[in-house]
Order: sequence, then structure tokens, then C-alpha cells
Amino acid sequence: MKPGSRTLGVAASAGDEVARLAGAVVRADGTLDGLGYGACRVGGTDATTAIATLFDRLDREDVQRLLLAGVAPAWFNLVEVDALAEAVDRPVIAVSFESSPGLEPALREHFAGDALAERLAVYRSLPPRQRVAVDGHDLFVRAVGVDDDRAADIVRQHTEIGGRPEPVRVAGIAASAHREAVERDE
Repeated sequence: MKPGSRTLGVAASAGDEVARLAGAVVRADGTLDGLGYGACRVGGTDATTAIATLFDRLDREDVQRLLLAGVAPAWFNLVEVDALAEAVDRPVIAVSFESSPGLEPALREHFAGDALAERLAVYRSLPPRQRVAVDGHDLFVRAVGVDDDRAADIVRQHTEIGGRPEPVRVAGIAASAHREAVERDE
């Protein structure tokens, strides 16, 4: 990546009903260069819109890609990765940190009828997960707007500590602090 390259990492910290989103703008050298906040419903269907709104509010044309901490930031509130990439006009890379059989069995366990059908449609529209080995850790990556090899390179270039890409690691810390502050003030 070029030295001035910027990535927006997005993570959530869920409360009972609302998940607090944080976006961390991180330079290629790992330096934090901005923060933004948003929210979506736990178990809702608004994660894609909430992340796009967070991106828009930041008003950072220098951000070249989004790096998400997973595709279900708030208890099965699934991100429509294709729609998000189109809305922000940037590549979107979703990273998960554990091997799993996927979300479909859990979706079937917790939802029925139209709620299940809507979530299954979103889940099935996601690009396949690709395993990316980074410094002894297996990460699982879904990418839109960039090919799998380039997505893997971006994830590796941003990952130095503990197998978590820096933009989503910082966003996760910020999301937790934001949730705790809001809950304390309520």
C-alpha cells in the first residue's frame, strides 16, 4: 500500500437493543487518522445503511477501502456487502476470526418466516469466505470490489498484533468505549 493510503475499519459493540458502531480511519503505517460513530439495531436489518451513513458522515474522500469486523455486527444484523460497496463506492473487505460452518444454521435456529427468508437472502448473497494466513493466525475474508489476492494482501498489510487488522482492532476498542459511555450517560 502507498504510505498515504487510508482504510476505514468498522466494528460494533452490542448492548441489549442497540449496537454502537465505530469507524477508525487508519493510515497504511498504522496511525489512527480519524474516528466516527453510528448505531444499528441488535437483531435488526439496518447494519448496511448504518455503516454507509457512518462513512458519509466522516466525509473522508481519502479513505480507499472499508475493512469490516465480520458480516453480522449486531446479532444477525447482516451487512449486505455488495450494497455497501456500491453505496460507498469503495472496496469492502469483511474479516472474521474463527472458522465456522457459517451462519445459516444459527439463522434457522433464531428466525422464522419472512425474517428468516430476508436474512438467508442476504447471507447467501455474500461472497465466499477465503482463508488468509497471517502470522500464525487464520483469518476469513469476504471481499467486494477487489479480488481475493489483493484483499488478502490488504488484510496482511494491516495485521501486526494478535491476528487482528489494525483498523478493525482500533474500531472495536472505540465501539466498546462509545457503548459504555452512552450507557453510562443514559
